[in-house]
Amino acid sequence: MTFTSPVTASIRFLLISFRRAISLWSTAFLALAVLVSMIALPPLTVSAQTAAGDSAAGAALKRALDSSSRPATDKDRDRYRHPFETLTWFGLKPDMTVVEIWPGGGWYTEILAPYLKQNGKLYAAVAPGENTAAYRKKLAGDSADYGKVVVTALDPPAKLELAPPGSADMVLTFRNVHNWMRRGYAEDVFKAMYRALKPGGTLGIEEHRGDPARAQDPKAASGYVREDYVIKLAADAGFAFVGGSEINANPKDTKNYPQGVWTLPPTLRLKDVDRSKYEAIGESDRMTLKFVKPIKIAGRS
Repeated sequence: MTFTSPVTASIRFLLISFRRAISLWSTAFLALAVLVSMIALPPLTVSAQTAAGDSAAGAALKRALDSSSRPATDKDRDRYRHPFETLTWFGLKPDMTVVEIWPGGGWYTEILAPYLKQNGKLYAAVAPGENTAAYRKKLAGDSADYGKVVVTALDPPAKLELAPPGSADMVLTFRNVHNWMRRGYAEDVFKAMYRALKPGGTLGIEEHRGDPARAQDPKAASGYVREDYVIKLAADAGFAFVGGSEINANPKDTKNYPQGVWTLPPTLRLKDVDRSKYEAIGESDRMTLKFVKPIKIAGRS
């Protein structure tokens, strides 16, 4: 019979325990390393893909802006309207379904239509009146760029379907809110834009920005609208305010002219009266606001 001293037994026990601890720690460390790699790697991959996608989208937008089909007079206004920065900030992507509200002469359509024609879709919700005929003629004259544009009508109260309900990723409107206020149906238009968007879709608004120290004329006769007034119109229709950008700000604009905002370029309604003064101011100070149609989760109010 072999006799083992208490000291020897204790040492042996400690060695066995130490080996087991090392084994357990090694296994735990390996598992942790695998878990960290699983968590860490996908975001890096997604970020790389996102960056590549954003770069390609930006390059496509630049091509649309630089296209020879855009008149030189329209390109000259890029310095006031900052279309690349504005559309990028709104989050425009080439595979989106977009609705442009009251496109006027088509200044933004010249950019949006070629940008979206391959992978996206553009609805143009036109206004009533003779400008619409000129706009349709413009589209018909260049089927390569405008052949896929779907023309709808916004003429409240009879015509309010801008696009199939819940179909749009983005709705855009540029300097039109004052027109709807003058006609007394701004609330109806905001509701129509809400209906056209998918849940999670974006509403982008650019508008002549009024002086917050002055009471808002509900008819916006000067063409200027207070920013808080627009935000409330959108909120009342169900939109959530995401934020504003100073991309199109103009601190030179004092907003108190004889013919309202139309005193400034490009309209220059006073013609040669103080023309150099108003040309030095440039186009109006503009708010650039982003809203989202909230995603409603079942079971939550």
